[in-house]
Amino acid sequence: MLIQSAEVLVASPGRNFVTLRITTDDGYTGLGDATLNGRELAVAAYLKEHVVPLLNGRDASRIEDTWQYLYRGAYWRRGPVTMAAIAAVDTALWDIKAKSAGMPLYQLLGGRSRDGLLVYGHASGLELPELFDSIREHLEEGYRAIRIQTGIPGLPSVYGVAHSRNAEAGTEAGTDARYDYEPARRSALPVEETWDTRAYLRHIPGVFEAVRNEFGPELPLLHDAHHRLTPIQAAKLGKSLEPYDLFWLEDVTPAENQAVLRRVREHTTTPLAIGEVFNTIWDYRELFEEQLIDYVRSPVTHAGGITGLRRIFDYAAVYQIKSGAHGPTDISPVGLAAAIHLGLAIPNFGIQEYMRHAPVTHEVFRTTYSFENGMLNPSDAPGLGVDYDDEVAAAHPYSGAYLPVNRLLDGAMHDW
Repeated sequence: MLIQSAEVLVASPGRNFVTLRITTDDGYTGLGDATLNGRELAVAAYLKEHVVPLLNGRDASRIEDTWQYLYRGAYWRRGPVTMAAIAAVDTALWDIKAKSAGMPLYQLLGGRSRDGLLVYGHASGLELPELFDSIREHLEEGYRAIRIQTGIPGLPSVYGVAHSRNAEAGTEAGTDARYDYEPARRSALPVEETWDTRAYLRHIPGVFEAVRNEFGPELPLLHDAHHRLTPIQAAKLGKSLEPYDLFWLEDVTPAENQAVLRRVREHTTTPLAIGEVFNTIWDYRELFEEQLIDYVRSPVTHAGGITGLRRIFDYAAVYQIKSGAHGPTDISPVGLAAAIHLGLAIPNFGIQEYMRHAPVTHEVFRTTYSFENGMLNPSDAPGLGVDYDDEVAAAHPYSGAYLPVNRLLDGAMHDW
């Protein structure tokens, strides 16, 4: 099978997505997700100008060789733009290979290792009554694990809280868009939010105590600190949350300096998840070999595709570290489907993040995976089981959007 064409599709059904569609000379098509939230056009340009010209005429069945060609051949390696582009090509080629074999992708990855993927949803609220309502809604929808995010007294808006608003952000197209669906705002400049670490550290343990008192000890609870803490602050948070038995504490501190996780690990037994901003296996080496984390957060979309992320998961398994692939709505249904197939096959699956896409997103991305009893499952359709509707996509053109930025109370920039 020779690659006949590769198209870069940019559309905004609910939010911006970048999709690569590869077509072979014998009529097979494959899809790959190349979305990089807030920097979508950078990946689209990288694909159009530097990757697509290299693909025409290549053997679509040589997936590993193509991965190495795009990674080693660029010389300027790694980084989110490069790895999202490689991921899109890799995922599309796996989609094609599975379609040509007439079987769902997970069968080519070794078949099922489990009956389905346990997922977690995002419950949030500015105050406890609203948070409790959100948890109940998720439980009624079938979720069996819940991420908890809450407002912080004195702060007008906080990452991950559904009803947080910033007066300067406005609303999209005159609608009252909820913050939990897509934090990237369609504005000329990024929305600026305010952060107070001391207020956060004081407030969060009481939130988890209240949640445990209301919902009992069995419900798996997760929390995302979103890179905003220093190592000693992260250690303090992990220790203060130990009585509430978290499934994991996520992204407690910026992880560019991986050695700082030693300090967090030595002070707390709360499980740690990290890596949604990591792109390659080399980003994890020290974290794995010193067993400083418990869950890998990279998604297929940003870690070099199925080939790249499978390597990371296999490496993690040596150290009894499990998967926890990133799955917000800025991972398209194509990227989510790829994660479902991969998670079904690997032996060290942990949990899958699952935020439901908007109905308009599913009008463009026609999916066949299902959510039932707290678990995601692919269909037995050949390939990924996702189709792309060009006609509907054309009605939703790209519209620039930024993720927010964060400042401390004194106006200094801080990690969002």
